[in-house]
Amino acid sequence: MDLKQIFKTQHPIIGVVHLLPLPTSPRWGGSLKAAIDRAEQEATALASGGVDGIMVENFFDAPFTNSQVDPAVVSSMTVIVSRLMNLIALPVGINVLRNDARSAMAIASCVKAQFIRVNVLTGVMATDQGLIEGQAHQLLRYRRELGSDVKILADVLVKHARPLGSPNLTVAVQDTIERGLADAVILSGWATGSPPSLEDLELARAAANGTPVFIGSGANWENISTLIQAADGAIVSSSLKRHGRRDQPVDPIRVSQFVEAMQRSVSAKSQPQPSKEVKLHL
Repeated sequence: MDLKQIFKTQHPIIGVVHLLPLPTSPRWGGSLKAAIDRAEQEATALASGGVDGIMVENFFDAPFTNSQVDPAVVSSMTVIVSRLMNLIALPVGINVLRNDARSAMAIASCVKAQFIRVNVLTGVMATDQGLIEGQAHQLLRYRRELGSDVKILADVLVKHARPLGSPNLTVAVQDTIERGLADAVILSGWATGSPPSLEDLELARAAANGTPVFIGSGANWENISTLIQAADGAIVSSSLKRHGRRDQPVDPIRVSQFVEAMQRSVSAKSQPQPSKEVKLHL
């Protein structure tokens, strides 16, 4: 996956638009216009703050199904994503929670979005929705049937879940890339707002062997200088919202603050390290 070709940078920041509850979700409020308006406001705030891409997800539809979402959700997300793509000139991705990768691929292919996020591409994870099995076989063939080039960003040992069996990070990363054919992998902490450890990122990057590695949760302006040393990009949501609260709207000031911190960190990362002088005492 060529990050620079898609995002115009080797170290992209993907800001997340959390959609208000959509039709058929438990908290659906009855107005698709309200969801569209909120999504447009958040996408505009993210774009004006300087992010390199946008991820749209039905975050407030919880509790989620562990399989396919209702057709009304697919229809609503298609309308909203299409509106956003006409509003902002940034790459757009889609995550249909909890793990409806097929619907995400369908939406992305139809509206010409650039990527999707898949929480469980390979393996089996125990979640609050029950057991979720990876559907790499079906998804990759579906992408081929659609004649699509939508990229797949896949979580490894995704947050809010536990793997069945031993959680070997190196093997999980390699399986996701080599057997699941992910275009990039995502590493998160244990929950929303929790960052992965630097050690885990380093392990993931070594196992990825050149495939991009994204920080999937918990990145903020204070820790990004450390985390980005072992990652290629970041998917950011909660820390860009007012007061850092996931239920609040995107705060353009916090977006700019994060973007500036990321740019400083990447710039420092690219600087050659001074060589250590060895002094001989005779």
